[in-house]
Amino acid sequence: MFSDFYEVVKNIPKGKVASYGQVARLAGYPRCARQVGFALHKNPDPDNIPCHRVVFKDGSLSPAFAFGGIDTHRKLLEDEGIGFIKDKVDMKNYSMDF
Repeated sequence: MFSDFYEVVKNIPKGKVASYGQVARLAGYPRCARQVGFALHKNPDPDNIPCHRVVFKDGSLSPAFAFGGIDTHRKLLEDEGIGFIKDKVDMKNYSMDF
């Protein structure tokens, strides 16, 4: 299951995000958004599995981001050109179209 999630996340392009639920659905596990979060928290290869591109469906960031916390999560997204409205990713403009 985790490897399926990782494959989906690898295909999120730079400058776009997906929600945990979208990743779960694309991996074939439509009711497993929480498991996506667990898998990404244990990401074995963050250089090639861009887990920072996965956010909550409303665009908020996880305070439990495993690779430096919420401030690092936001910086990684901003460095890719992803825009925010207050403390949430602008999902209208930066969410992947599936």
